[in-house]
Amino acid sequence: MNQEELKKKIYNIMDQHKIGTLASVKQGKPHSRYMTFANDDEFTFYTPTHRETHKTDEIEENPNVHILIGYEGEGYGDTYLEVEGQAKIREDQKVKDWLWTEQMEHWFNGKEDPDYIVLEIYPESIRLMNAGDKTPQTLEM
Repeated sequence: MNQEELKKKIYNIMDQHKIGTLASVKQGKPHSRYMTFANDDEFTFYTPTHRETHKTDEIEENPNVHILIGYEGEGYGDTYLEVEGQAKIREDQKVKDWLWTEQMEHWFNGKEDPDYIVLEIYPESIRLMNAGDKTPQTLEM
């Protein structure tokens, strides 16, 4: 598959799947947790979080992260993505407004809550898995 086909397949998975795992580095070892993700058309991932969390501390110390997203739990052939990237903490209101949903009211006192921050993950590579004979394939960013 050519790069444009690969990009389309990757974007489709990103667009259809909003829950995945985010692994950061904690004391030199991977530490994973489930997160909700949004994305833009440049393959950047965004996920809301609280300012006072372990993942925030871990990312400030080491911005290298890994995301798994797309697996539906149906079996061995489910298509999914493996994403290696760099995370950065965003606090600007425009991004927070864009990402905000009513469900987030369980954890935050509204969009302007100073503890509500966004992790922005810039992929360095995205690996498409289990999408037929020609996978895995990697999109280098």
